[in-house]
Amino acid sequence: MPTLFDSGAGFDRPAVLVAPGVAHLPGWLPVSEQERLVSQARAIARSVAGTPLAMHRPVVGTGQMSAYILSLGRYWRTRPYGYVRSLGGVDVPAVPPEYGRLARAALSAASGVAEELAPWADGAFRAETALVNYYPSGASMGLHVDANEVSEAPVVSLSIGDEAVFRMGNVHGRTRPWSDVTLMSGDLVVFGGPARRAYHGVPVVRDGTAPAGCGLCEGRINITIRQVGL
Repeated sequence: MPTLFDSGAGFDRPAVLVAPGVAHLPGWLPVSEQERLVSQARAIARSVAGTPLAMHRPVVGTGQMSAYILSLGRYWRTRPYGYVRSLGGVDVPAVPPEYGRLARAALSAASGVAEELAPWADGAFRAETALVNYYPSGASMGLHVDANEVSEAPVVSLSIGDEAVFRMGNVHGRTRPWSDVTLMSGDLVVFGGPARRAYHGVPVVRDGTAPAGCGLCEGRINITIRQVGL
């Protein structure tokens, strides 16, 4: 199980309370674990290629996202918004068991940075769905709210590959105030409590910054793990 600073990078970038309920733990996921998660995600993506569950760029509002999304556990549908367990007669691939272990370890570590996360540090979190987002060169993600989950459980977010700017906004809208945080490969972000329904996004991904051995030669993968129900 990974621990804070396993990769060594965290010593140069200490854990930070970005905002109430938002913890950033640099270098939390070791490079070897990053590579394993990337390989696993590739295998799952190949298993659903050519089906309605294939990794794709969803249409949201009047436009199409520039990032690709693979749904696990439950499929994130955008028309209408919500989660479903199957699509076109094909069952959504299960959330890998290690995602649950990672999420619970992440919540335990993050609660030491953001006290608002402490109620979820007891291991009760259920990894019911996960989104594997792939950002190719030039991709970004606008400010949005994770609003399709009934549960108020925090969102656990792991970054692998190219560096990105993570923008953490507020619960009132897409305007300032917000905080910009550089996320490197292996970084962990957990947000919950008063920030659970805050706007957030990824305005910039920095090409060519992925470390050797992480499993990606280019682009960025972001794995977000969520509890859906109460």
